[in-house]
Amino acid sequence: MSSNKPRTPFLSVLYELYLDSQDSARFISKVSKVYTLGTLQRLARHDAREVRRAAVLALGFIGDYTANHTLGCALLDDDRTVRLIAENGIRSVWTRAGNETERQELGVIVRLNAAQQYEEAVRRATEMVERTPWFAEVWNQRAVAQFNLKRYAEAIRDGHQALEINPYHFVAAISMGQAYLELENHVSALESFRRALRLNPDLEGVRAQVVRLARMVEDK
Repeated sequence: MSSNKPRTPFLSVLYELYLDSQDSARFISKVSKVYTLGTLQRLARHDAREVRRAAVLALGFIGDYTANHTLGCALLDDDRTVRLIAENGIRSVWTRAGNETERQELGVIVRLNAAQQYEEAVRRATEMVERTPWFAEVWNQRAVAQFNLKRYAEAIRDGHQALEINPYHFVAAISMGQAYLELENHVSALESFRRALRLNPDLEGVRAQVVRLARMVEDK
């Protein structure tokens, strides 16, 4: 006698094993053998939240930039766990555009920013955006360096460009808001923070900024 009950994807089993073991390498290996990136993107829209969690986690581990739209949509999922997994995963996916050489170049810029070598980060990023103007994360990293050099107008322009290329880049929207604050442009800062919240509603720090700035703007 056959059952009409939908079959649970094997991905859910792999996810449960991962939750028990926290062995990400094993999870990645098993998923990669069974699923294509296209199938994982489809499963990220599955009715069952456990399946969505598993698919979004897998995309964060192994997805390339083509997963950006799927993970961007997952930031608005009804399930908070899906949203949190998507937030972690999409940040990784942003660095996976381009070829291996371009990703390595981006990695150098990221490390320069982490080491507070901002002038060199700007120089490297400027060279790279001339060669790869479609690589949103390079613009974002140059915005980070520009902000830390107190070049706020330049940081805003670079953040805007990052968002033009990658409309899910909530980090760029936050950075723009912070730069507008430094310029005491509270209206534009509020707009930028609200844009970040529309992309990622779980940004509680940003939500607090929106409430504070909204009061300031209304009181003027």
